[in-house]
Amino acid sequence: MAHSDSLPARVGAAALLLALSLPGSPARATTYVLASPTDTVVGQDKTATTVYEDTLYDLARSFSLGSEELIRVNPGVDPWLPGAGKVLTIPDRHILPTGPREGIVVNLPEHRLYYYPKPVRGKPVTVITYPVSIGKMDWHTPIGVTHVIAKTRNPTWYPPESVRKEHAAAGDPIPSVVPPGPDNPLGAYAMRLAAGNGTYMIHGTNNPIAVGLAVTHGCIRMYPDDVEALFPLIPVGTQVRIVNEPVKVAWVDGELLLEAHPPVDAEGQSFEPDVDQFAQLLREAVGDSTVAIHWDYAREVLQKADGVLATVGLEADLTALDSTAPAEPTAAPVPAAPAPVAGGPATAPGAARIEVSAGNSSN
Repeated sequence: MAHSDSLPARVGAAALLLALSLPGSPARATTYVLASPTDTVVGQDKTATTVYEDTLYDLARSFSLGSEELIRVNPGVDPWLPGAGKVLTIPDRHILPTGPREGIVVNLPEHRLYYYPKPVRGKPVTVITYPVSIGKMDWHTPIGVTHVIAKTRNPTWYPPESVRKEHAAAGDPIPSVVPPGPDNPLGAYAMRLAAGNGTYMIHGTNNPIAVGLAVTHGCIRMYPDDVEALFPLIPVGTQVRIVNEPVKVAWVDGELLLEAHPPVDAEGQSFEPDVDQFAQLLREAVGDSTVAIHWDYAREVLQKADGVLATVGLEADLTALDSTAPAEPTAAPVPAAPAPVAGGPATAPGAARIEVSAGNSSN
């Protein structure tokens, strides 16, 4: 498969792509060097052109994406038979989750794991990211802070009685002990977490096509080659923080970037976003910053919730506004928007209205 990088007219993230998955090869994590420890955006969206033997499931693995992550941003493309010559969007730009940048962070709505290696004096700060599966209904992945308590190569699986009953009811009985091998759903590597008295793990899989979905019994499932790469990097005791951030924002060069993913409920299931609720999350994320938000476009991005970063606002100059505007904020003129570049961040259409917000605007 041919692929090409598409640089936006304005590079907002001061991050350097260190390693990129290559088509036709097993999945590899994407490692980014942060030019500054305060960088909030990493990566660069790309495009890729299919050849006849491609499937979106294979391509997702090649580009370190979950299958649904790639399918969602390429609507109308048959995931099994995309055909030759289709130009696909490869979403590879991410806003880092909020909170401490240490150990492992898993953002459930994003179905993505971030690993922050400990900084080494004289060497750049890096972040490594992988797609993951999370818990399905009635087997949700717990939110909060935990840590790795044990690591096992070639683990044996001892399915709990509840899981065995579930499989038996579905006509797929499983034994009480599943030894290492191709039938073991834990794959070749497992890292046990303290959460749930040690019942939750980060592990591989014998079903890579399901990575990126809510299909596990609460564990965090990775591509086999991804967990093989991560396993030796993680010492016992490593902090694991599991968060639920469907809406992420970042300021880059005076632009407000928005990244939205389908929210997940208490059972880990994705559901259609409530745009009004999403808009409130956006206001909370912006906080007291003075920003001109294009609310019509922001709501469109929130409704789509496809994980592609979009510019939805501009930093407002209150000094200039105070000298020319009445006491109450009014609609600001829309700046001319540059034509979007293929594979780059989406930009709000210039014809719609921008409203001035100080963190408590109404749409």
